[in-house]
Amino acid sequence: MPLNERTDAELWSAICLDDKKAFDALFERYWTLIYNTAFAYLKDEESSSQIVHDIFLNLWRKRHEYQIQQFKGYLSTAARYHVFKALKARKASNLVFVEDYMELNDRRQTQNLGEENINTADMQTALQGSLDKLPKRCREIFTLSRTNQLSNEEIAGKLSISKRTVENQLTTALQYLRNALKYFPFQT
Repeated sequence: MPLNERTDAELWSAICLDDKKAFDALFERYWTLIYNTAFAYLKDEESSSQIVHDIFLNLWRKRHEYQIQQFKGYLSTAARYHVFKALKARKASNLVFVEDYMELNDRRQTQNLGEENINTADMQTALQGSLDKLPKRCREIFTLSRTNQLSNEEIAGKLSISKRTVENQLTTALQYLRNALKYFPFQT
């Protein structure tokens, strides 16, 4: 049976078995739907295209983990989620020109500190959870560097390891944390 005549469920089953042609067929079937959904809200071709690619890239990467029953519904929901994230990022990045520094201080005092405290606590919990997943030595080096503010030379001397090992472990930790926390809504 040709790929374009298969149901979404059949194509998804094939994708879960690493069938790239089935993935291409599903992409061709739904990319317009996702693009149009994103473009209707964002009015930005580049952002809309990026959302399509992000969704399908994520599907391919997690094809062995996801169990999708209603593919069209899943994609519509994913598109709306990505649009929401893009709109939130746009809103957060707006700069406000302030002529008077005292006015700026007044604005900062009117922010919701409770929400800010909750966001900070959530971020710290997410960071600690990610740190706990690092290997013990890597976590120890990262903590000495970032929490205790020790230099790479000081860490190397304290742990009797080379400075290069410290640098490698810090690089590994930072890459892992960036990846683990990349979707966390950091507040500015």
